Amino acid sequence: MELSLVQKIAVFALPVLFAITLHEAAHGYVARHFGDMTAYAAGRVSLNPLRHIDLVGTIIVPLATLLVADILFGWAKPVPVNFSKLRHPKRDMFWVAAAGPGSNLVMALLWALAIKISLMLPSFVALPLALAGAAGVMINVVLMVLNLLPLPPLDGGRIAVSLLPHPWAWRLARVEPYGFIILLVLMFTQILGKILWPFIMTTIGLISWFIF
Repeated sequence: MELSLVQKIAVFALPVLFAITLHEAAHGYVARHFGDMTAYAAGRVSLNPLRHIDLVGTIIVPLATLLVADILFGWAKPVPVNFSKLRHPKRDMFWVAAAGPGSNLVMALLWALAIKISLMLPSFVALPLALAGAAGVMINVVLMVLNLLPLPPLDGGRIAVSLLPHPWAWRLARVEPYGFIILLVLMFTQILGKILWPFIMTTIGLISWFIF
């Protein structure tokens, strides 16, 4: 089913807002649990999307990529975390970083469940719910897989830093200032898609098997 740009925005808007809001809030909530109140003090442990939206990354870039390239790409304002304030910085970093992708996995499962529920509803309700569900599964799986790349400042990079021995962790952490540039290069050379796509499709297949 071919959707117009307006229809695509309508279908993707709610799943995108949920995906970025809960992803970022999860980081802040877990950081607070382990002793860092930075995100809480900044009002980022919140389910209010307005606290997490970045004008460029959450609105302008996604609309532009959807219009020009028929793909959805963007980001939210990163939640501030002071890892030195965690009770056990290296160990607790793992849980703070994993909270974001973990929230996306839970949301992907819930959106898949929404698709299953749509099969039992009248068509005028079933179609919008199924489309939103499919968008929700895809967005959350892409966000989860992307963020699990072992490249700082992505969550996967922070997870790797928390797990590696100190000398290796220190070397990987030094990549962080260049991480976003590396990510853009990988994306525009289409290498990123080749890396991520098998993991994305495998994850969607597992979710489909589990729910249906």
